[in-house]
Amino acid sequence: MTLYGYFRSSTSYRTRIAMNLKGLDYDYIAVNLAQDEQLKSEFLALNPQGLVPVLQADDLLLFQSPAILEWLEEVYPKNPLLPKDAAGRMQVRALSAMIGCDIHPLNNRRVLQYLRNELSVEAEVIKWCNRWISEGFAALEKRLVADKTRGKFCYGDSPSFADCYLIPQVSSARRFEVDLNPYPNIVQIDAHCRTLKAFADADPMQQPDASNA
Repeated sequence: MTLYGYFRSSTSYRTRIAMNLKGLDYDYIAVNLAQDEQLKSEFLALNPQGLVPVLQADDLLLFQSPAILEWLEEVYPKNPLLPKDAAGRMQVRALSAMIGCDIHPLNNRRVLQYLRNELSVEAEVIKWCNRWISEGFAALEKRLVADKTRGKFCYGDSPSFADCYLIPQVSSARRFEVDLNPYPNIVQIDAHCRTLKAFADADPMQQPDASNA
């Protein structure tokens, strides 16, 4: 398999985590978003949206990280990232969606570039990111507190999709100077996950294209 991604992309980051947790080997091809390589014809032939990640598995091209993670779970069931029961799977998917649908899209690169370049509000970008990450994390923190059966991860005692989503978002929060003190459970999960090799190896600064930043 070949993963097309960018070291700092949260969606690429969550995909790397999932693949590492499942023990999968893959080649990595960097797509430099800072130089708009995702808009070149060669990459648009892979994904007309011009977004990373793209996962190539033989002749199959997979795009959109939620769909990629679901595909990985179905095709490589070893080291599952979803609980066995329907209620547990719903909970993990819901936690993942809180991050992937309601937090991340508001502070991804396309949105921030539009704020900076089209609306000329560079000075307000950090405030924008702080607002939406903090609002999302406040709700997520309440969900985590309410789950009395939770272990060291977002759900239960083993990593799941939700952790694959959370850790990249915490990295983004730190980049955008979000105060994480109000979210002790999120911080605790993040700290634990970062002790695990699968998460550490997926870290943006461990990727080969990080040296070109």
